[in-house]
Amino acid sequence: MGLGTQIRSISTVKATAAEIVRELAEGGEPVIITVNGEAKAVIQSMTDYERDQETLALLKLLAMSEADSKAGRVVDAEQAFDDVLRDLEHHSDR
Repeated sequence: MGLGTQIRSISTVKATAAEIVRELAEGGEPVIITVNGEAKAVIQSMTDYERDQETLALLKLLAMSEADSKAGRVVDAEQAFDDVLRDLEHHSDR
């Protein structure tokens, strides 16, 4: 958890939902929601959510790239450029 992460009970969230949303929209830290003292969910701003989704997508691409490399599904840069140039020449002949 980040240093600024807030922890609030579900009953507090229900009573102050509009205030929490306003704080999040203004750049507030995520809110961890507890039920009977146990963390159950997190509320965060849309900006933070979108940033996190973009980061996750990049991490997934990195993991896929590493898997391709380990499996030998790679082409060196010179070969890749040769392939692109050959494709461009082929398309320009049409």
